[in-house]
Amino acid sequence: MPSTESVKYEKSDSQKSGRQRVNRMAKMAEYLKVLFPDLKNYRWQMIGALFAILVSAATVLVFGWGLKVLVDKGFSDHTGHTLNMALGVMLGIIILMAATSYARFSLVYWTAEKLVADLRKRIYAHILQLDPAYFETHKTGEQVSRINTDTTVLKMVATTNLPMGTRHILTIIGGIIMMLVVSPLMTGTVLLAVPVVVAPIILLGRKVRTRSKDTQTRIGDIGSYAHETIQGIQTIQTFSYEAKAAETFDGMSDSIFFSALQYIKVRAVLTAFVIFIVFSAIGILLWMGGHRVLSGTISAGDLSAFLFYAVTVAGAVGAMSEAASAFSQAMGAADRIVGLLRRKPALKGSFASKPAPRHVEGAISFGHVTHVYPSRPDHVALNDVSFDIKAGEVVALVGPSGAGKSSIFQLLQRFYDPREGRITIDGFNIADCKPSDIRRYMGVVSQDPAIFSGTIADNIRLGNPDATDDEIRAAAELAQAHAFISALPDGYETLVGERGSLLSGGQKQRIAIARALLKDPRVLLLDEATSALDSGNEQAVMLALKNLMKGRTTIAIAHHFSTVQNADKIIVLDEGRKIAEGTHDTLYGKNSLYTHLAGLQMAEEKAAG
Repeated sequence: MPSTESVKYEKSDSQKSGRQRVNRMAKMAEYLKVLFPDLKNYRWQMIGALFAILVSAATVLVFGWGLKVLVDKGFSDHTGHTLNMALGVMLGIIILMAATSYARFSLVYWTAEKLVADLRKRIYAHILQLDPAYFETHKTGEQVSRINTDTTVLKMVATTNLPMGTRHILTIIGGIIMMLVVSPLMTGTVLLAVPVVVAPIILLGRKVRTRSKDTQTRIGDIGSYAHETIQGIQTIQTFSYEAKAAETFDGMSDSIFFSALQYIKVRAVLTAFVIFIVFSAIGILLWMGGHRVLSGTISAGDLSAFLFYAVTVAGAVGAMSEAASAFSQAMGAADRIVGLLRRKPALKGSFASKPAPRHVEGAISFGHVTHVYPSRPDHVALNDVSFDIKAGEVVALVGPSGAGKSSIFQLLQRFYDPREGRITIDGFNIADCKPSDIRRYMGVVSQDPAIFSGTIADNIRLGNPDATDDEIRAAAELAQAHAFISALPDGYETLVGERGSLLSGGQKQRIAIARALLKDPRVLLLDEATSALDSGNEQAVMLALKNLMKGRTTIAIAHHFSTVQNADKIIVLDEGRKIAEGTHDTLYGKNSLYTHLAGLQMAEEKAAG
């Protein structure tokens, strides 16, 4: 007799298993709400598909009963009338099966494709809303994998495994009922094998899910690495790094292979075990049924029908192991997608209801601002920085590399929020408003501007999606870009290649300047905006920028002495601190760092001239 303690442990394990099943079901329901919030809009398509699956499963079961009638009566009817009727009925069933299969396939695939297409759109739109802090610690390849690989896994489950799994469940239930009708005793023998089959499916299914999740993560890593190296292919080739990059990729690929191999081993063990149990049970059934036919307990037709149902149920149970593995893989994909969709922007006010003013003059103030990047928590990028910029002023940021110049640009555009301090435009705290509202005031031209695949006109139009062709041309003329654009075979409709690979550095910057001109911003941020231009074009662009800067606040990170010298105010930064502020005349010769940097710039420009 079992001890009280062993019974208590058995109850505890049973209760724990029950709770886990409930938790999995609750998690699945929760995931469905997150992944497919519009699922109810397709209820009629799903009801139609379910009905088609039900009819399809029923037609299979009807075949078994037809086999019984055929064996018991068809072969004893020497006129062939029963066989003729059986053929007619069978053809009718086949037509019905084909029709329901068509309906199931069409409805399931249409619904799944639509749901997954909507999911991809939601994932991409969500990624676009995340702040740069997220991408400091999450690779681009991982995000691409969420959009492509993981959604494809979900689609495969929805279009193949879910309908087939539903059909198999219905077949198992219907088959067992029909087996009970034919022979309760032999049915009991079959059912004894069910726990032996189901238990390994559940246990190994968990391992399949873990292995699948690990494999998908590694696929995201290799995708990210390939993306980075292909984007930087010229750098790779310049430093003859091809062999080393290929070696690293090979290692990552082998890692995926060995991870997938573990997944395959678990699935192979599961499949082999199920096949062994199922066909062993069929062998025992043949032995039992044969003796019962010989004793006259059941007819040959009964045995034929029972074996048909047993094989059908066994096949469905075996297929369920495959479906269970696929569902485990899908749950791993769903885990990653749901985790991404639940990630909220870290910026305060990302969903703020308080609107920013539609128009600003452009007065900017930094008050005791301290900033630390999330990926570098031990490094202070800006340390207690304060300054005021009047509307319409031209301000130059000067300092060595790593002084904090770019951090000021990042904070001003609200890519990050400072750890301490306050940043205002026209007196209102930018942290109280949506980042997109703040960026509406900004026009940016960087040292290495982002140029997207598409046409030149498309890239300029980023500054104002509603701009006309004439407005695009006017902006290009001011940016001194119209001449080289017009000389291209397709003019403004010329394709620029991935990341603008078909353009020179100077051409990219002039397109970026035209883009900023088209936006007509109140605050202009220039990060080495003329660094890639030749001297002739630089003078023309500087003149265009000077006209653009009239009445607008301009902050420039510049090494060109002429830009710094003509600024209304110069802010000198070093190691994240503001160490001086003034004009060129008040700083040169009085502040050692500024004097040193200005001297270097003047020497470089003199040598270049």
